[in-house]
Amino acid sequence: MSTLVSVKNLSKVFDVSKPWLNRVIERLPKAHLTATSDVDFDVEENAVYSLVGESGSGKSTIGKMVVGLLQPTEGNVEINGVDLASETDIEIIKQSRTDIQMIFQDPYASMNPRWRVRDIILEPVVASNGDTEGLAEKLLEQVGLAAEDATKFPHEFSGGQRQRICIARALASAPKLIVCDEPTSALDVSVQAQVLNLMDDLKSELGLTYLFISHDLTVVRHISDRIGVLYLGRLVEEGTPDQLFDAPKHPYTQMLISSAPKIDGFGREVDPPQGEIPDPIDPPSGCAFHPRCPIATAKCKSERPALRELDDNRVACHLA
Repeated sequence: MSTLVSVKNLSKVFDVSKPWLNRVIERLPKAHLTATSDVDFDVEENAVYSLVGESGSGKSTIGKMVVGLLQPTEGNVEINGVDLASETDIEIIKQSRTDIQMIFQDPYASMNPRWRVRDIILEPVVASNGDTEGLAEKLLEQVGLAAEDATKFPHEFSGGQRQRICIARALASAPKLIVCDEPTSALDVSVQAQVLNLMDDLKSELGLTYLFISHDLTVVRHISDRIGVLYLGRLVEEGTPDQLFDAPKHPYTQMLISSAPKIDGFGREVDPPQGEIPDPIDPPSGCAFHPRCPIATAKCKSERPALRELDDNRVACHLA
């Protein structure tokens, strides 16, 4: 399979300093938050690449940089060989942006409550001057809703139905890549399964590629072809679902998987995760995970581990 998305050395730093006058009075330096740092991965065409990690690990920031909602501080994102941040040809930029859509975490907040469903779904097509005749009704039926729903408003639907509308909107411009930012986290478990099965069916029918962002390891194992594990904005391990879940190599991945709920885990005793995620404004030296790692050495505290190949995985750990 060919590579659809190529992310290279992707970093994003936010200026979170207090206003200039406050800093002068309080004699404070500027403060910068590193949301992602030197992230590298490729997404194959017609595949699902998932990013997992605790809250604050940089998953959503990467997703927003991939679709162009945020500009990277360093590094680049190429979609089909096109880097939207540096490309100057307007037609190429328009076509590339049409090829990318996003499904947001909160299906209600991502829709205009004053618009009818038809207008919401057709917005990407109208923006590119495409043909909208009967498209909204067709897409609604494709995602399991009725064509008559096109005349309704978002507040008339349940959470799962709203997320189906968001999926229909994402499909409207016939994209190649859909970035899914925790699309099922706000839904009930039974509705999650329905939405995930719908997304899986649409992937097979339409040849879609997903960049799937989630903190739910059960969902990620079910839907993914390849998984990247993030910690404090850094990619610490990458591999197939079977590789990661059966033989995780990074201590952080091991901690995540051991602490995840299991159906057959009644009565098991698992040590709770130690410590908390460090402050991203003042990250630790060396390996970012070393303050919480049970096997950390002096080298881990002073030298940042490179992401290296290991048994078809990639892992950033000196001791793996």
